Amino acid sequence: MNLLLIRLIIFAVLFVAGLKLYRMYREWKLDRDGPDQGGDAQGNRMVRCRWCQVHLPEDDALRERGEWFCSGEHRDKYLSEQKQEQKEQDKED
Repeated sequence: MNLLLIRLIIFAVLFVAGLKLYRMYREWKLDRDGPDQGGDAQGNRMVRCRWCQVHLPEDDALRERGEWFCSGEHRDKYLSEQKQEQKEQDKED
């Protein structure tokens, strides 16, 4: 019984040490390779729609005034909301 317990403890120690070594290797490899550019399978950069927060490839997105949108509808909604806020801010001034 004591031998079984000793084997179990040794196995647990070896498992934890192996896991620690694997994590160190993975972090070293990420540091060596540099940060990921955040592209999809074709190498396109992913951007986030300003209106609905959905990520999509840059090639499929629309850009207006420095913001990204997934569709013309979301672009129009966002821009009309910005105009509303600007009018309200002008009224307050």
